[in-house]
Amino acid sequence: MQCPIQFVVGLLGNKWSILVLRELFGGDRRPCELLAAIKGISTKSLMQRLRELEAHGLVDRRIYAEIPPHVEYSLTPKGRQIKPVLASLHQLGTQWLDQEPCACTLTENFYE
Repeated sequence: MQCPIQFVVGLLGNKWSILVLRELFGGDRRPCELLAAIKGISTKSLMQRLRELEAHGLVDRRIYAEIPPHVEYSLTPKGRQIKPVLASLHQLGTQWLDQEPCACTLTENFYE
């Protein structure tokens, strides 16, 4: 029998996965937008994280048949279930850092 905490940490334990999800709570994003928003992530790491999150049903990929073609990623209903966990991490980090909330995609609406 697998520990549920170990399962979720294994899925989201990579710092990039959490940051990708954080950005997608702000709305649908193209890979170039995610690269610009997540400082330090490489294209290769971003694509690996997106593929993993998609494989686990947390992220949806839409391909637009245009010239040039483009792709957008969004959260699935399952992916949106992580919202209270990220909100708690955000609140705890703000408290531990003893500062005002950062200017990331976690706005007042995030906690609703």
